[in-house]
Amino acid sequence: MARLLYTLAVIALLPWAALHLLWRARRQPEYLRHWRERFGLYRPTGTSVGRRSGFSPTCRAEARPTPPTIWIHAVSVGETRAAQPLIAQLAQRYPRHAILFTHMTPTGRATSREIFGDAVRHVYLPYDTPWAMRRFLRRFQPELGLIMETEIWPNMVHACRRQGVPLLLVNARLSERSATRYAAFPKLVQEALLGLSAIAAQGEDDAARLAELGASDVIVTGNMKFDIKPPESQLERGRVMRTGFGDRPILLAASTREGEEELILDALRLQPIPGLLLLLVPRHPQRFDAVAALAASRGFALQRKSANEPLRPDTMVLIGDSMGEMFAYYSACDVAFIGGSLKNYGSQNLIEACAVGAPLLLGPSTFNFAEAARAALACGAALQVPDAPALIAAARSLLGDAERRLAMARSGRDFAATHRGASERTADLIEHFVPRQPAITPARR
Repeated sequence: MARLLYTLAVIALLPWAALHLLWRARRQPEYLRHWRERFGLYRPTGTSVGRRSGFSPTCRAEARPTPPTIWIHAVSVGETRAAQPLIAQLAQRYPRHAILFTHMTPTGRATSREIFGDAVRHVYLPYDTPWAMRRFLRRFQPELGLIMETEIWPNMVHACRRQGVPLLLVNARLSERSATRYAAFPKLVQEALLGLSAIAAQGEDDAARLAELGASDVIVTGNMKFDIKPPESQLERGRVMRTGFGDRPILLAASTREGEEELILDALRLQPIPGLLLLLVPRHPQRFDAVAALAASRGFALQRKSANEPLRPDTMVLIGDSMGEMFAYYSACDVAFIGGSLKNYGSQNLIEACAVGAPLLLGPSTFNFAEAARAALACGAALQVPDAPALIAAARSLLGDAERRLAMARSGRDFAATHRGASERTADLIEHFVPRQPAITPARR
């Protein structure tokens, strides 16, 4: 009965979902591309599978893809990037399998294509109606499904159960706030959690909250985001970027969310730091123009990274509006503030910055990375501030203390290295459901 009521609610919301796509398309036209997929309607085209990843050759359009398929659902950018080291494990252990990636946002889909190219297939997961999920499973017939982090869709779980597709929740995290929301629908959520074949949580707190909601046999495998190593090409790009900045102190505001840029800019106007270059990188590309206009309205001389122009001496704010360069930005800065933590968004990913060795500043809101934030603070890789004026004051102090920055950088790298291994442990769990394949032996000539 709980799932029936949920399904009726989803059906009632479908017109709103269509209007939402139109509304979002005003800023991001990509929301109108592939819109049929959101209703379980997919083009009969094959999966192009590249040799770089070790996956099988190209699949032609058939009722069932020729190679067996492993399906991974990563709702947006963060989950997609977190899946990188797991994909590497799957490529090694299942060289004859194709990989299907599903997303809910255009930025997640674009990130998947940027990282993996044609080595995997990229589609949208349909809205959670029974018939759309059945069409999705019939179309792609995955041998196994992996849900990254927190996406729990009751009809998807039920459809996989009915069709005998093992469905695992991996790299699972559940904040207190999310747990409270799920707890409002106890029977529905418990049924969905019990319908999963296995749950691999990031940490003990996540496992405990999932168990309180009714999940059984939750294991802790760690956070896959620790397994993402900074690409050398990105680090080199950061070094080149840093050379272009000269000897100016660089404060990076990374992955900032709406409302945070205004607080930072206003605090910086009241507490100017001599010679400072603020490298300001909004989380969402559709906000690049608005943030640039905001900085200009505050009287800051600014440039945009996408213009690829030499930095002018009077430039105070550089808008990081280029895609896929976050590791380079961390490499180029002296101090990094992690966005999403100044206002109540729960913080963006701080692990990448630790891996590069950027000294970190965190705001008060870190519930999305609670365990990682606590550990980074405890080991001295990060400092926490209560508000924007305290953020600028802490940045000023760190920028004037090279020895402390060096110590924080070492602590961050050690912290990131110590917590690696979640992807391998997750791949070991997957082998309980899909046996490992022998490596492909090159044919003799």
